[in-house]
Amino acid sequence: MSQVDPLLWIEKFFVQASDTDFRSKGKLSFLLDIMQRAADSAVNNLGLNMDKMLAAGMGWMVITMDVDISRLPLPNEALTVHTWSKGTKGALWQRDYRIFAEDGLEIASARSIWALVDIDKRKILRPSALPIAVEPYLEDSVGPLPQKVTIPAGVILQESYLYQVRYSGLDNNGHLNNARYVDICCDALTLEEWKGLKLTGLQITYAQEAKYGTDISILRTEWMKDGVYIRGQDSERVLFEAHLKLEKSTL
Repeated sequence: MSQVDPLLWIEKFFVQASDTDFRSKGKLSFLLDIMQRAADSAVNNLGLNMDKMLAAGMGWMVITMDVDISRLPLPNEALTVHTWSKGTKGALWQRDYRIFAEDGLEIASARSIWALVDIDKRKILRPSALPIAVEPYLEDSVGPLPQKVTIPAGVILQESYLYQVRYSGLDNNGHLNNARYVDICCDALTLEEWKGLKLTGLQITYAQEAKYGTDISILRTEWMKDGVYIRGQDSERVLFEAHLKLEKSTL
């Protein structure tokens, strides 16, 4: 926990071999994992752990995340995550993140929008339903409220593969975990593309929750000047849309 301000949560993480990909660079899903874990710890520190949330029939649902990446983590690297609540806007909660390497340089930052939901009714709750007060931290800001993903008009999306939600992808609410969506997006690219492109960020909007057994058609565009756009949909609904921010690697 931060010794500077109780509203700023600081937590350290270590990059294990299983957190990296075939290029020996940290996976994008690993970044989302540690941000999610830091956010959970920040709320736990306020006296509201996951068990209490579930007992109250409440859960957190991420709506949009926008991540900027200077570089990906390396094996055996120690990282420090800073996260804080930026307060609420209507029924939505805003949370920012910064990730620092051991030398103190920032390697990634993120802005996110969350909603507090009734787990059984799948209904968004007002912030006043939370049984504790979460004060905003006002000493830092990564940027303005992140915007939902907008796939450019006229681009062609083609099916890359079909994914079925199974045990390994589920969270403790019985739905596909937030970070697993990112693995799904990354799997839409070939290894040759990953060898030739540098990941500089991610923008993802979660439209609908996916349950066990859901078949998701993963559609993608070709690489464009600002990256690749991806959509996941079942037979009736769009489940998520994402923008993998990519540029040609100079290595």
